[in-house]
Amino acid sequence: MTQPNTDVDLLATTRAALHAVAEHVLAAARYQATGRIGLAVSPGGFTTAPFGDPAREVAVDGDDLVVRTGVDDEVQVVRAPLRTLRDAAEHAGIAPGGPAEVYSLSTPCEPDAPLAIDSDTAQRLADWYALGDEALQAWRREIAADDPSGSTLWPEHLDVAIRAAGVNYGASPGDEYVPVPYLYVGPPLPPPPAANGFWNVSFGAYRTWDEIQSVTDAVDFFRAGRDHALS
Repeated sequence: MTQPNTDVDLLATTRAALHAVAEHVLAAARYQATGRIGLAVSPGGFTTAPFGDPAREVAVDGDDLVVRTGVDDEVQVVRAPLRTLRDAAEHAGIAPGGPAEVYSLSTPCEPDAPLAIDSDTAQRLADWYALGDEALQAWRREIAADDPSGSTLWPEHLDVAIRAAGVNYGASPGDEYVPVPYLYVGPPLPPPPAANGFWNVSFGAYRTWDEIQSVTDAVDFFRAGRDHALS
């Protein structure tokens, strides 16, 4: 997965807008219906699980919000461009506002502020999520004896992750600490000593998306992290 030159500012603004949608629309919609906030990677971005009656899914696909209602041959799909949180929430059938009673929200709820989403950057982030999630699924199969959790995209950090034998593995779209997308391994803190300097941040180890060219590269990194964490 060779990455073109990255406009860090464009990446940051697109990521922040998508993060706000994840918290104040998708997680909000699922939480109001089920008391759960976890999301999942889906084509073009991320989605809720089906919820409600009739069943409904709310997803981000590039710079669009997609709402699917119904099951089987009775599915109705409504697609709308992501312009503001208020518009997106209206399409999802809720008022905007993340589940602040569950965790400290990472993004402000500004219902009428324009969502600054660059479509090409959103697609690159969606591709990164797809690679990360595929790698996590392969890694779950490899470490089945560690009793890994399911893969979840958490709205508070916007990362897709699993946990197994006390170790966190995930793919992040970037944040205030690492400005570009990255994979990470988070061992029980503090990270144990590693003679080769594998642990390179306070929470464990990371590798940016320009260092990860394939699912195989990602699984190799997770494997190295497990070896260091559990040795």
